[in-house]
Amino acid sequence: MPLTICFRALALAGLCVTALNVQSAGAAPPASSAWSPPRSADGRPDLQGVWTNSSITTLERTDPSLPLKLSHQQAQRLEDSRARLEAAANAPTNPQEGAPDAGASVGGYNAFWLDRGSRVGVVRGEARSSWIVEPENGRMPVSEGGAARIQSILQRRGEDGPEGMNPADRCLVGSRGSGGPPMLNNIYNNTYQIIQTADHVVILVEMMHDARIIRLNQNHKAPELKQWLGDSIGRWEGDTLIVETRNWKEDHASYEPVVLSDTALVTERFTRTGPSEILYEFAVDDPQVYSKPWRGEMTFTPAGGPVFEYACHEGNYALHGILSGARVLEGRLKVRE
Repeated sequence: MPLTICFRALALAGLCVTALNVQSAGAAPPASSAWSPPRSADGRPDLQGVWTNSSITTLERTDPSLPLKLSHQQAQRLEDSRARLEAAANAPTNPQEGAPDAGASVGGYNAFWLDRGSRVGVVRGEARSSWIVEPENGRMPVSEGGAARIQSILQRRGEDGPEGMNPADRCLVGSRGSGGPPMLNNIYNNTYQIIQTADHVVILVEMMHDARIIRLNQNHKAPELKQWLGDSIGRWEGDTLIVETRNWKEDHASYEPVVLSDTALVTERFTRTGPSEILYEFAVDDPQVYSKPWRGEMTFTPAGGPVFEYACHEGNYALHGILSGARVLEGRLKVRE
């Protein structure tokens, strides 16, 4: 069962944080091939439920000295390191420090708001150092052209005005690739609800309350019809749901960590591999950004609770403050002139 932490003030506002049980590095391996998944009314494997990909494993391998498949000792070291970081983040602050210097960082979220997980991700019964499995170094194979494109995007982040901001900071789409595709774990809100019918699969993403609508056994829409989460179509091959996505809105395709061009194809595979897991595989084919196709895989496990409403206020309030401040500065400049 999830542990729901909800202070009185947050409860009154309808905002709670859920600590989710996440599969640890010492968890049992996937069920044997003799295991048969539950079936929906049309006989397909039932993917429905509330799932999470919360984990300290990330898309790319941050330590090049580590292998993809971690030993028990290596996984334990990573988990111990995360535990120490969490303890430091939860330590009392010094009330004598005072306010930060003018122009300096005021800090971000404290640990209460975060839900990165505390365990290394386990895929196919193996502790993993990254979700990327190809290339072998666990890194996205960004081409020279792709690097130039990414640099151009990051330079626009500093432009005056909302158009230069990351679309996640504008509360338009989930941050850090959580909405996907590919669907990546975030620093919080790593919960997904899957709803399934004979002709559609819907994935409700806790982060920003995105909803991916996957149309089964249909063709892609016209490429001129761009969508925030892309145009996803799916089909069943045996007991695996295969989803192909194209045609993202440019703002969504141009945000980190997985930058995509307007011709990119992301292919995902969803397979029930045990009573409490979905094997999620993804492949990115985008010659305009990457030197070769690359792929990854992760495990989704039961979240043990509902998807709470996520209300993003940065776009409602921060942009108003930013733009108001800019108008004040403009007014001061005019006075000096």
